[in-house]
Amino acid sequence: MCRLLGYATPGDNLSLDDVLTNSQLETFQQMAIIHNDGWGAALVTDPYQPAGIRDGGAPTPSNNVSVYKSTSSAYADPVFRSIECQGARGALYHLRLASSGLPLIMENQQPFFADGVSFIHNGDISDAHQRNIVRAPSKPVSELDMLRTGGKSDSAVYFALVLSYFHKGLELPDAVREAIKDLRGGYPKSSYNCMIQTGDEFICVHAVGSLDPEPEIEDLYARYGQKEHARDYRRIRYRALAGGGVVAASSGFEQRERDGWQTLENNRMIVASNRTGEFHIEAL
Repeated sequence: MCRLLGYATPGDNLSLDDVLTNSQLETFQQMAIIHNDGWGAALVTDPYQPAGIRDGGAPTPSNNVSVYKSTSSAYADPVFRSIECQGARGALYHLRLASSGLPLIMENQQPFFADGVSFIHNGDISDAHQRNIVRAPSKPVSELDMLRTGGKSDSAVYFALVLSYFHKGLELPDAVREAIKDLRGGYPKSSYNCMIQTGDEFICVHAVGSLDPEPEIEDLYARYGQKEHARDYRRIRYRALAGGGVVAASSGFEQRERDGWQTLENNRMIVASNRTGEFHIEAL
């Protein structure tokens, strides 16, 4: 149960400072007062020297990926301020509110990163008896698949399932579709809102069983005097960037229609290139 933000550019290195206004960025960081179970970011940039050059080690990769994680709240972590001004042609940011009491350990901090893919998720994948998928007798992925993600949470199960389809040769959007279809068979009311990034592609998914927030989310936000932000808790909005590309985010900070923000409909995904900035909307 987290806050998500991601963007893709037409190959330009833009920072979080560049894609949000000062007030939006300040409010996004303030959300970490509530979503205070850690934070993380994954940034994709081009290497400083051409891909394939050998300098005594492995050849230079075609993409640089930097992943940052912390079990501290982004609101209190000074490192967040230094990361938000780093440029990238693609980026994911995640503010964590842990699902179903899952432990606050580094392994469960997001973004997860494996096989060139970064992943962040907002949702608690639990059944009608509030039993989280990690405590279920059987899971749709093997322990080896779970180990590949580095995580031990319901989000790691989700990511592992996406990767399993991706490794079978499906395009990433199709791998996401199949993973959600499988998970909804046993957990139809859960949220599968997520963002995924490779060195070429950015995907943002809005897929929830219900748009209504859980009572515990409403109670939590009310305790902080922000109950109005709980009403659209499951919503995702997006805005085309001025020079090309797109930024998408969970709710919680000002996203006005007159400023170009649009609501991503449920059971839809944004598919974007972080090399050209082109993007379109697809159905799940």
